[in-house]
Amino acid sequence: MSRQKERKKKMKKFGLCSSLFVGLLFLLALIVPSTYADEQTPADEFRVGMEAAYAPFNWTQTSPGAHTVELSSQKYVGGYDVQIAQKIADKLGKKLVIVPTQWDGLVPALQSGKIDAIIAGMSPTEERKKEIDFTDAYYESQLVVVVNKDGKYANAKSIDDLAGAKITAQLNTFHYSVIDQIPNVDKQQAQKDFSSMRVALASGVIDGYVSERPEGVTATNVNKDFKMLEFSKENGFQTNAEDVQVAVGMRKGDSDVEKVNEILATISSSERTKLMDQAIEEQPTASDEQDSGLLTTFKQIIQQYWKLFLSGAALTLFVAVVSTFAGTIIGLLVGVFRTLPVSENPVSRFFQKVFNGFLTIYIEVFRGTPMMVQAMVIFYGLALAFHIDLNRTVAALLIVSINTGAYMSEIVRGGIFAVDKGQFEAAQAIGMNHRQTMTKVVLPQVLRNILPAIGNETVINIKDTAVLSVISVTDLFFAGSVASGTNLQFFPTFTIIGIIYLVMTLSATKLLRLMEKKMDGPSSYVKIDDLDSQQN
Repeated sequence: MSRQKERKKKMKKFGLCSSLFVGLLFLLALIVPSTYADEQTPADEFRVGMEAAYAPFNWTQTSPGAHTVELSSQKYVGGYDVQIAQKIADKLGKKLVIVPTQWDGLVPALQSGKIDAIIAGMSPTEERKKEIDFTDAYYESQLVVVVNKDGKYANAKSIDDLAGAKITAQLNTFHYSVIDQIPNVDKQQAQKDFSSMRVALASGVIDGYVSERPEGVTATNVNKDFKMLEFSKENGFQTNAEDVQVAVGMRKGDSDVEKVNEILATISSSERTKLMDQAIEEQPTASDEQDSGLLTTFKQIIQQYWKLFLSGAALTLFVAVVSTFAGTIIGLLVGVFRTLPVSENPVSRFFQKVFNGFLTIYIEVFRGTPMMVQAMVIFYGLALAFHIDLNRTVAALLIVSINTGAYMSEIVRGGIFAVDKGQFEAAQAIGMNHRQTMTKVVLPQVLRNILPAIGNETVINIKDTAVLSVISVTDLFFAGSVASGTNLQFFPTFTIIGIIYLVMTLSATKLLRLMEKKMDGPSSYVKIDDLDSQQN
């Protein structure tokens, strides 16, 4: 009888912990900022996708500027692309809404209807024209190579002088294909963004990267150790006209293409040059004073981007905690169902086997594929195939919850099988059915036994939200990428991001260990001194 009372007491403690847990989720829901509204497609909005981390074409800052567009109460985006987008939106009579999107996700986002246009320094190449339509060019750039100022290739006068150099460019751009024109080049793996390439160049992993002149000007303005190589037409890369042009990408057959062309025609060449010069001058990195003190650099980054980092950390924690909770519920349901005894009824037995097969497929698919792939398929696939337009935060919660559920189902199943068979037999002996046995005898023990695994999944989910940047979820990693893409201070920026991740994971671990102790009660813990005295 006393044991039953003790079990009830433990369950009350678990209920109290659960209430506190739910309260924490509610508090997080209040502080997490709302993301840009991509679940609706209002007719009076012109939604434009861009990286918001490719200065001077586009960048993110935490305070309003003369030519910026507000993303939220804590984030603003500016740059040449933003000013062009604003002019187009004004002439169309629509409100400009910027949707920050990773480069690889721009075309899928456009095709799935999550954005109306891509204005992100994108060239209208033949390959891209097969997938989307382009307007007339709104900028024409010159290809350059960014190298180290004191490096072996700093004095190159033509691309022939770069023979043997380790050169790379951005993934899925024509910049990467022109590298082959350099004789005997050591062509490196393409990288997903300019932030990665700048880090590789500064660390000596590569000798240079191919870029456009505005980006090269930005890189050399911020990092005085970089040098931009400009070549004459005869000594430089041989390109087609559309390769060096930048145009607005729109969906196939979009009737607004001609309207946008008419608007672009009203922007003269001199005005476009003025807008680009203005963007180069206004970008945050162009006017920031560079300080040699590392501690001062850390302080400046925190002062400038603390709101962005706090917003990203709040969203990361919110997604991780809610998804772990939801995934645990999914795991419990799936784990319990998979341990049901085989039904004696032929019809019930058939459906039980079918559902078991479905659950097996679910578990193997979500445990056997990367979460990044799952995010792409669910977020963009649902929009393309079924026209289901998920909000990015909702999609993040769904993806991480389902992924966690697949892992937790196996953990729960193992926890159920770990319970001594004698307890099942004893429960049956006193007349309990399977449901009563599971809810009153087995699951309370399973929940306690899998708490360490739940803690581990929470820590994993806090870190794994970083892969959701592929669908542009504005989590902590995305915030770090945006900040470093603007200030080019990669080491201090991601050191700060790493410290924030560490604080969150350690805090989650401590809280779950406290929950374990509360559930077990003090009587379950014996001090070493007491144990020694008992043995003596």
